[in-house]
Amino acid sequence: MTPPADKTEPTSQQGYITLCPADELPSGQVKLFAAGSHQIALARIGEDFFAIDDVCSHGHFSLSEGELDEFDCTLECPKHGSLFNLRTGEPETLPATEPVAVYPVRLHGSEVQVELPRP
Repeated sequence: MTPPADKTEPTSQQGYITLCPADELPSGQVKLFAAGSHQIALARIGEDFFAIDDVCSHGHFSLSEGELDEFDCTLECPKHGSLFNLRTGEPETLPATEPVAVYPVRLHGSEVQVELPRP
């Protein structure tokens, strides 16, 4: 089951979409955002932010509901336990065998922005 996404409408600036102020997401947390037609799990580890597709490539379950491993930089699917690398989107454990998309992230002032693929 996919949790409701943040209802704040992301704003676009220079090809990037603003998701939230950086201080809205504490380190060690993951939050779901709807950006256009994309559901994005935004994770923060220290001062680094990572954005991946929110839907597990195996079980089609919300990754933002999973466990974040700050040491290994992975996000665990809560349905079947697959671990996804936040840098590459590649699954590191079974049962998932297909990667999920990752998105470039930047800080623009105090706002976290992601770059989405152009249609």
